[in-house]
Amino acid sequence: MIEDKNPQRTSIAQLGEFGLIDHLTKNFDVKNPSTLKGIGDDAAVLDFKDKKVAVSTDLLIEGVHFDLAYMPLKHLGYKAVVANVSDICAMNAKPTQITVSIAVSSRFPLEALEELFDGITIASQIYNVDVVGGDTTSSQKGLIISITAIGEAKEEEIIYRNGAKENDLVVVTGDIGAAYMGLQVLEREKQVFQVNPNNQPDLENYTYLIERQLKPEARTDIRELLEKLEVKPTSMIDISDGLSSEVMHLCKQSKVGCTIYEEKLPLDPQLISVCEEFNIDSTTVAINGGEDYELLFTIALEDFDKIKANPNLTVIGHINKQSEGIHLVTRANQKIEMKARGWNALEE
Repeated sequence: MIEDKNPQRTSIAQLGEFGLIDHLTKNFDVKNPSTLKGIGDDAAVLDFKDKKVAVSTDLLIEGVHFDLAYMPLKHLGYKAVVANVSDICAMNAKPTQITVSIAVSSRFPLEALEELFDGITIASQIYNVDVVGGDTTSSQKGLIISITAIGEAKEEEIIYRNGAKENDLVVVTGDIGAAYMGLQVLEREKQVFQVNPNNQPDLENYTYLIERQLKPEARTDIRELLEKLEVKPTSMIDISDGLSSEVMHLCKQSKVGCTIYEEKLPLDPQLISVCEEFNIDSTTVAINGGEDYELLFTIALEDFDKIKANPNLTVIGHINKQSEGIHLVTRANQKIEMKARGWNALEE
């Protein structure tokens, strides 16, 4: 489906491992004062002085987490960084460094890896993170990417999953479900393309959904926004595996129950219309779809007035006693027990 823009194919074996690393990392600049030594020695050296350090790692495997039939390598590099930066944002920390490791098979020429690292470079510049190390090795089949993200925060700024209290409000940033529907559109167009390779897809009506799938953004803006509003969340998690899964993680860690209201879920108009086209329930998509990389957090009830007028934030429910369980209240006022049907990395 996606044309190869690199007809030239340079074998990565010609460069050798260290030559390849030098070639792919030559555009990475050091921007953060906490980075004392980046790439070029046995290990990076970081100095956070009096701050705490948040660390998160993600593994992305071809055929499990991404499909190169419709995921351009530049977008993949960008998205891999975003997924990890989002985890640091979910701790209310500031992302500062990443390491990048790849395992790659011989079917990938040097030009393909340049595309991948172009995306990583752009993301590192936009999110102001230093690439300070990593590894390259060969893979028997396909592409594997592992990124570790590092962030900093004062001890009192860090927010965990386990702080939600009874009567807290449940808040979500942005809108949800769009990335999942973007994936459904791309999967459909892939099937059409396989039947007729001459049939070029018309994706004009799906631009927002596809962008949310192929080029998501991490909510690095929320930390500063909440600081300005003088609101400190009681708990926080990022929405990478689907709202239902994340709500259940947060409730389990905090030992609380929760009620979410269907009518409050923030849905983009394009999501609603494409769900109708696909004959899929938009609420099901919003609750179970993943990869939105929005933030889900809880705040004290008395902070409601501070956030109620903000277009970036939507109150979707409230926290109960653990004994009351976790429920979705439908538009018809039915109370349904919420189950985690989001992404499960260990399912076949």
